[in-house]
Amino acid sequence: MSIVTVQLGQCGNQIGFEVFDALFSDSHCSQGLCSKRENEAYQASCKERFFREEENGVPVARAVLVDMEPKVINQTLSKAAQSGRWKYGQHSYFCQKQGSGNNWAYGYCVHGPKHEESIMNLIQKEAEKCDSLRGFFIIMSMAGGTGAGLGAFVTQKLQDQYENSLKMNQIIWPYGTGEVIVQNYNSILTLSHLYRSSDALLAHENAAIHKICAQRLNIKQISFSDMNKVLAHQLGSVLQPTYSAEGSLHYRRNPLGIDWRVRPPSSGLPPLGKQSVSKELHFNTSIANLLVLRGKGVHSADLDGFKDPALYTSWLKPADAFNVWKTQRAFNKYEKSAALVSNSQFLIKPLDMIVGKAWNMFASKAYIHQYTKFGIEEEDFLDSFTLLEQVIASYWNL
Repeated sequence: MSIVTVQLGQCGNQIGFEVFDALFSDSHCSQGLCSKRENEAYQASCKERFFREEENGVPVARAVLVDMEPKVINQTLSKAAQSGRWKYGQHSYFCQKQGSGNNWAYGYCVHGPKHEESIMNLIQKEAEKCDSLRGFFIIMSMAGGTGAGLGAFVTQKLQDQYENSLKMNQIIWPYGTGEVIVQNYNSILTLSHLYRSSDALLAHENAAIHKICAQRLNIKQISFSDMNKVLAHQLGSVLQPTYSAEGSLHYRRNPLGIDWRVRPPSSGLPPLGKQSVSKELHFNTSIANLLVLRGKGVHSADLDGFKDPALYTSWLKPADAFNVWKTQRAFNKYEKSAALVSNSQFLIKPLDMIVGKAWNMFASKAYIHQYTKFGIEEEDFLDSFTLLEQVIASYWNL
């Protein structure tokens, strides 16, 4: 089963390139930790998911690139082609000559409707090249104009057109300060819209990735390229093939395999109270955890700690809340590796901070006119605040 990746905006396209490059590099690594048969099955499964028929002997990424300015798309296409290992399709991109000016409303209300037909046609053509389409992997920022605003619009249209296909959005959580003056507005609008139209949100915080580069990799002058490589490594370690069950001889055919819960309860809970959010979280309760183990010793790893009922909400048994995927095939030449995807209370504080900052700006009507002139009304902001405060309350009460 195949996945079509949709790369949106500068952030989405730069990360998308690194993800495909990491996936390709890993699948073509020589592996001495698993049998030749297993390695061949792994490579075939990866190719089916993320690449399609070769053009002149070079695999083509199952991807559509979208940006409202041509610079980053041209750079991304060129880097892939120059690698000589894989490339993007000749007609799998869409760009214009005017960006969104970091205005979510412009991306969502102007660029979205204006270019909907062209963008959706490109995605449909790529989807039709899949023998069996599983879903869409949408890579975007949540604090800008094109990636966030147009990204939310495209995700909504994908939900309308491909209701039964999985939509997973990879979103980049902005630094707390210093990126875009209206990033908190853009973020709440993005999150509230994706909550209604996406099946799963996979969030990476810029601050956390930056910390890995500084403390783990000891990089002195950290660039976005450095951070994108780390992010791509993390994504690849989750998205690459694993066995579907203990002792299985076939790699999981569900490329994303999201059979763990991705949404919080959304009804029957009290409204958000300011005092509850100001309390410290003494324990990180999870709705579900997914552990991906690769390489040496995966079958002898002690997983009892992940099965502790204290880790999970009381209304789910650990057997239902915890999943583990394994393969002896190593990732990216690492002898052994583990990746954890967790749906937990971890993002309560960052989300509450963004909502709080956006509310303070909204209360003083700061920059609201930049949104209303393109079609986003004050009621849209209020709807976003209400939904996200309910999300925070739902997670807080796990």
